[in-house]
Amino acid sequence: MKTQHVLEHNKKSIVLTVIGVAIMIALTVTKIVPSSKIAGYSVFVGIAFFFITETAGKEKGAESGLRFHTVLEDLKKPGVIVWILLPIVSGIATNLVGNLIFHGEFGAHVLERTGAILSFDQTLLLIGQVVLAAFGEEIAYRGFFLGKGMKICPFWLCAVVSSLTFAAGHLAVGNTGVVLFDVAGVFIDSLIFSMIYRKSGNCVISTISHILANTAAIILLFLFF
Repeated sequence: MKTQHVLEHNKKSIVLTVIGVAIMIALTVTKIVPSSKIAGYSVFVGIAFFFITETAGKEKGAESGLRFHTVLEDLKKPGVIVWILLPIVSGIATNLVGNLIFHGEFGAHVLERTGAILSFDQTLLLIGQVVLAAFGEEIAYRGFFLGKGMKICPFWLCAVVSSLTFAAGHLAVGNTGVVLFDVAGVFIDSLIFSMIYRKSGNCVISTISHILANTAAIILLFLFF
């Protein structure tokens, strides 16, 4: 009887995961229409479905993909610290190379893309926005899209598809070369965040890396502009 209940919970979780991922992808696809403003809601959908699927699958404690109480343990897992630091290096390289190739146009593009959600002129508010944005994206794309998706499909497939979707969500109007370079950088960072989640099993850990990477990128933007 207990096994039957577990199977039922797993089936519900799988169905909900498929529905949630499909909605996230569909919303992100609207980015191809410049005037569309609904792509960003994919993050909120991912957050909602993360908690819905965890509840449906009766996932708690060590089974949950969002654990604050195991952060110190998860940080000690093999290779986690190195992977956490990689997006910082990647972000710095992307900014430096991007501005070198596009003569400052890359930094201007990123500032314009992020200006709508980040208050660069208010430090305390900016810090809060960076933390909340990274946390929300990690719950949605690593905790839900990747974490729950891995129970249905191989890690590599979930990592690539979730990263492509995540990167597509960062599309913005601008010079084609600059936009593609920007999106490619986001895609690479997303793959790294996916590896961090796989190794730690905790999107709090990938959030730490995401925050550090975004902070490094913002500092570089301030230096360039």
